[in-house]
Amino acid sequence: MARREFVVAAAILFDRAGRVLLVGNDWQGFGTVRYTLPGGMVEKGESTIDAMIREVKEETGLTITSIKHLAYAVHVEDRQRNDRAVSFAFYADYTGLLNPRDPDGFIVEARFVPLEEVEELIPIPPLIDPLRDYLADRKAGRFYSYNSWDGKNKKQV
Repeated sequence: MARREFVVAAAILFDRAGRVLLVGNDWQGFGTVRYTLPGGMVEKGESTIDAMIREVKEETGLTITSIKHLAYAVHVEDRQRNDRAVSFAFYADYTGLLNPRDPDGFIVEARFVPLEEVEELIPIPPLIDPLRDYLADRKAGRFYSYNSWDGKNKKQV
């Protein structure tokens, strides 16, 4: 099996009511929607910041106006699946109205979610653990490392 490596950039965006923006992904086209922060793969020749700005625009219709800080970074080294993912989540400001136009066709919904509902929508530990911590205290710059997508052997700095 060929090794897969991913670099992902995402944005943490809040509305005036303090809700966080999530997008519903139907990655495999089977009607199984999984929620994540808006963002996606860094393409060849693209910076992490440029990828985040592009992905947010595509997935939500919103335009990033400033980046406040790196909220957190996550590394998943899953030997069983033979893949590695490194992701960066940036706290940012934006302008515009929600109007998703995902060219890949994976985004089926974009909405601001009350913080108490976020954990119900994101069940994967490497996706929810860092976001939960950030939403609790807004402390910037944490790093998380996992040995698998099920969240086992998590390390946090």
